[in-house]
Amino acid sequence: MQIFSYTAVQRSGVRTQGEIRAASKAEVFRILDRQGMQPLSVKAVGGESPSEAASNGSGKSTPSAAPKTSSAKAPLRKGDQPLKNPLSQSQLVTFTDELSDLLEAGLQLEPALRIMEQRKEFSQLKPVIAELRNKVREGISFSSALRTTSSSFDELYCNLVTAGEVSGTLHQILRRQATYLASVNELQNRVIQSLLYPAFITAAGIGLVIFFTVFLVPQLEKMLSQTGGSLPLVTRILIDFSKLLTTYWYVIVGAFVAFLIVFFAHTSTPVGRRWWDEAKLKLPLFGMVLSTRFYAQFAQTLATLVGNGVPLLNALRLVNSGNKNTYLHECIKKVTDAVAEGGSFSRALLRFAKFPPVFIDMVVVGEQTGDLAASLQKIAARYDRELDRRIARMTALIQPAIVVGLALFVGLIAYSMISGIFEISSGMRR
Repeated sequence: MQIFSYTAVQRSGVRTQGEIRAASKAEVFRILDRQGMQPLSVKAVGGESPSEAASNGSGKSTPSAAPKTSSAKAPLRKGDQPLKNPLSQSQLVTFTDELSDLLEAGLQLEPALRIMEQRKEFSQLKPVIAELRNKVREGISFSSALRTTSSSFDELYCNLVTAGEVSGTLHQILRRQATYLASVNELQNRVIQSLLYPAFITAAGIGLVIFFTVFLVPQLEKMLSQTGGSLPLVTRILIDFSKLLTTYWYVIVGAFVAFLIVFFAHTSTPVGRRWWDEAKLKLPLFGMVLSTRFYAQFAQTLATLVGNGVPLLNALRLVNSGNKNTYLHECIKKVTDAVAEGGSFSRALLRFAKFPPVFIDMVVVGEQTGDLAASLQKIAARYDRELDRRIARMTALIQPAIVVGLALFVGLIAYSMISGIFEISSGMRR
């Protein structure tokens, strides 16, 4: 028999510490489960003394005189976790949604993971679930197990789980996280689907241009040269352009490859990446879509955190930790620093991040009413609808522009051919 020190969360949400005399860690988990407590960590502290054996012969736990509450430990940094067991966005949503259902039904964490591991529909998730279950059985907290099991559980996800473990509302937080992940996944799918058709039309247009200039125009030149006579200016320009492509194609390809190498080398540096991240937000059409997508996702994530009881300052830091745009990351960091110094959230957004006036006005309403989470949720819904409108507007403009461009090019080739043939025919009649 050994003495194990434990840290667990009671049903009331109070975090307690104590000691249990048991034969193994597995028995400690069973004892805590029967007592209605969720274990966060279990460690062996050594063998029992004779006096302890006499006084604790029943094998029951010997908790400390008064349960102690404590805040969550500082999370591991994202860069410290191994990049393994990647999950797709849909798999992450499925895992979170199913686990929240099982926990809400009254199951403890380890039995819930065991049930998920045994289900056939989770066969692709089985390695991740099995590793999580083993780590939880060893006494590792669920949030720490997530960080070291799969790279798909980002810092925001793990910190929300930590908040749920401390507060005893893990199933509620997982439910909100599943809803949030599903909305983000749907948002990304809408953006991708809206750009598929313009991308296909653009690729087809580039292929058509190459076909005409490389294969059709040389045949036209050969036919017209056999008849003799002078060619119109438009026809000569088209033929010279075709010769340039067919003769110096390797120079053009090399220059394009060199441009890509220089571009990616520059954007891989901190200065270049910041310049590109800022430039993307100023692109015609696409920039407004990217900005609106950021506003919607920023408000939704912040609403989820604040709604789960995370303080605004910590919520801003968590949201910014997952921000991949370095320009926006700097802006939100300035906002976070201003809030940390005692400034209001709305004034910091107006001063450092230059958010839209409507966004800031709704944040002001949330600050005045004391329900910032509800205001942020309304902001997220508003910009989600705005994103749909901008995507529809962008695709409505891109598609006709591509079609008109292709029509003009094909018409130019047809005009060159017809004018060349007409000029030669007129010369032959003269």
